[in-house]
Amino acid sequence: MDDTESTTTSADENTGNLCDNPTRDTLAEGLLGLLKPTVDQLDDRVRITRISQLELKQQIESLNEELLKVREALNNHPDLDPYVKKLIACKHKVTVVLNVLQASQDRLNEIRRMINKEKSVRTAVTETTIQEPEQSTSSFVSDSGCIN
Repeated sequence: MDDTESTTTSADENTGNLCDNPTRDTLAEGLLGLLKPTVDQLDDRVRITRISQLELKQQIESLNEELLKVREALNNHPDLDPYVKKLIACKHKVTVVLNVLQASQDRLNEIRRMINKEKSVRTAVTETTIQEPEQSTSSFVSDSGCIN
């Protein structure tokens, strides 16, 4: 084999880089540690807000139905149309906010998934680096149990 040919692949080189840079690993874990509580808290708040938005939407819908019933029950039709239109506009706004919150929660779930994936990669790399010294120590012991 020529001296100019490389036996390592780019994946091997990148894996080696992960093990050789403890500062980057420490910084990455520190950033993950800082961001995870904030992401979790934000996710909880988004969930709570979505629940309250759904409750508000249901209440608006029931109020809208009641107003329609009242209007039908009265012989002299009061002018409820502006109020019904306002309720419909509010319902539309609630729906828009609900869609925005859903998109935000989807993004948060993606961030959480990426954090968990990064943690599993770091755990695998750490386990690999711990096993490598054990394997190199065992190569010094021969079959007879004596150190070579």
